[in-house]
Amino acid sequence: MAPVGFRPLYRQVKDAFIKRMADGLWPPGFLLPSESVLAGEIGVSQGTVRKALDELAAENLVVRQQGKGTFVAQHDEKRILFQFFKLVRDDGIPRFPESQVLAAEVAEASAAECAGLDIEPGARVARVRRVRFIDGDPLIVETLSLPDAIFPGITEGEVPNSLYAYYSSRYGVTIAFAREKLKAIVLSPEDAAILGRPAGHPALQVSRVALALDGRAVEWRVSLCLTDDAHYSASMR
Repeated sequence: MAPVGFRPLYRQVKDAFIKRMADGLWPPGFLLPSESVLAGEIGVSQGTVRKALDELAAENLVVRQQGKGTFVAQHDEKRILFQFFKLVRDDGIPRFPESQVLAAEVAEASAAECAGLDIEPGARVARVRRVRFIDGDPLIVETLSLPDAIFPGITEGEVPNSLYAYYSSRYGVTIAFAREKLKAIVLSPEDAAILGRPAGHPALQVSRVALALDGRAVEWRVSLCLTDDAHYSASMR
């Protein structure tokens, strides 16, 4: 039996590679050295390196391109649509949403934001409220909360549609994982008016905590989604 706390060698190698990404030594788009070079550098077998990279590829943290090599993944729209945006029209065709910012401010974090982001009471957050459209129809109204210490100035200019790519390019923060909770709700009068529905209309609430490569919670997002002709789509294996 393996000792308590034992971590396979390839997992240790994987963690070392993630740290290089988190520290900016391997930025998005970076071409990794070959498996043999990495194995020699770290002092492990090439098979151990390959197994570590296999897990990183399965988690969409690196991308293998035939004949070119292995690259640190970038938050382009295709990847975000596949990995993080789960609301799909009932015809099953994925579409990337457009956004309109309704409000953006920096304020003291609420108790819910402190819990969601694992930050201390009194900390300040950047808070963005926006509506998202698919095929021109408003289907989502959402509120994003971000630690101001990690994303200073993010509300001062135009808030881009593709935020995860922006986090990476401007702040060096790569979203690696996310945890979500889903709940059926009814819309408040304010949210219903934004989405063009009567108050009390049913919706799907998706609460997401997005985590950076180093495991920090860097975004708490609450999205209220219309599912009249759309559904939440997720793959499991």
